[in-house]
Amino acid sequence: TDSLNAALLGEEAGEEELQRLAQEIAQELAIKTGQRCTAIRRVFAPKGRLEALLEATRRHLEGLRLGDPREEGVDLGPLASLEQKEEVARAVEALLAGGARIHWQHPGRRDGAFFPPTLLLAEEPHGEALHRVEPFGPVATFFPYRDREEALRLLRMGGGMLAATLATPDPEEARFYLLGLSGEVGRLHVLNQRDAHSSTGHGSPLPRLLHGGPGRAGGGEELGGLLSVKRHLARLALQADPHTLQALTGEYARGAERPTQVHPFRKHYEELEVGETLLTHRRTVTEADIALFAHLSWDHFYAHTDELAAKESLFGKRVAHGYFVLSAAAGLFVDPAPGPVLANYGLEGLRFTEPVGIGDTLQARLTVKAKRPRDERTGVVEWAVEVLNQEGKTVASYTILTLVARKAQGNRP
Repeated sequence: TDSLNAALLGEEAGEEELQRLAQEIAQELAIKTGQRCTAIRRVFAPKGRLEALLEATRRHLEGLRLGDPREEGVDLGPLASLEQKEEVARAVEALLAGGARIHWQHPGRRDGAFFPPTLLLAEEPHGEALHRVEPFGPVATFFPYRDREEALRLLRMGGGMLAATLATPDPEEARFYLLGLSGEVGRLHVLNQRDAHSSTGHGSPLPRLLHGGPGRAGGGEELGGLLSVKRHLARLALQADPHTLQALTGEYARGAERPTQVHPFRKHYEELEVGETLLTHRRTVTEADIALFAHLSWDHFYAHTDELAAKESLFGKRVAHGYFVLSAAAGLFVDPAPGPVLANYGLEGLRFTEPVGIGDTLQARLTVKAKRPRDERTGVVEWAVEVLNQEGKTVASYTILTLVARKAQGNRP
């Protein structure tokens, strides 16, 4: 089934986003000579910036050398067969008949099964045929749009996509398209200056994801029970930089931390923002700490209390109890005075990742991970906790849940 995957230059995109998107489009046309089901087929840009995007894409493509892929220096080979070349040519003719025109075509080889990279321009973007025909080769059609609402209507005319790329640094613009396309696309890739250097790209499936969009390219899984129910739901994979992910999902994304000026335990539920982070003061672990914790907890495991046996252990020395590390971290990040934080509600996902020995120095990083209202008086706040040693290595990580008081009804935003 055809998949008219799209790339869109957002209204808030800067020059770097434009250049990165042009590179992404050219790459999608070049990899496997555009013969990928996730390849970009339609490109949308604000009317005033369409020409700049076309020219930037052309510059990336014009230097490619077409030829035998076994030869040194060749960038682009032929299509899979003569029949495939004919199919792509028919698709291009259909797009031209639907209102597009050839803006630029690579001057390279046209013999055999070679089909040159081609950029089409549809200045009148609403022709239905333009959003129904897929040239399965190195061809992309560029469309202008006036505003976001028109761009979203044009994107939806494709009848569903495996993947789409949105170039924007603005979380609110990303939110608009995320909500508008959530039932139309299998994966939305947000591209901007914050993530371009580490992005896997438009057409690269992510680990652990089924490769398929709405109604397309199924995952081949056996259906039954809840799994069967999930297959009837519209699902979307979102790929973006941490700041955009956090803004769109309302949940903490590692890399999007914001230092807090006020201890977060002094804030009511409504005042806490996902991503705000407290980095605590430090504490050095002593032999007395370990000995006293062993007596207090009655945990006299040899790795904590027996010097000779501990030397023969996988640690090679005496180490602190994991639950001492947990308790010490709480001592570092808890503000002891009465305030909006009312109670510890639970702990999830605890992992001890590095041993802590005598003389090691601990520091905790506390980050608002997520929040949800519980009732009229309280909300549940999830906090991501990382305990670090003097080398900056994570020695423990977990999520704690607290009950936090809500403001009086009249004082809420």
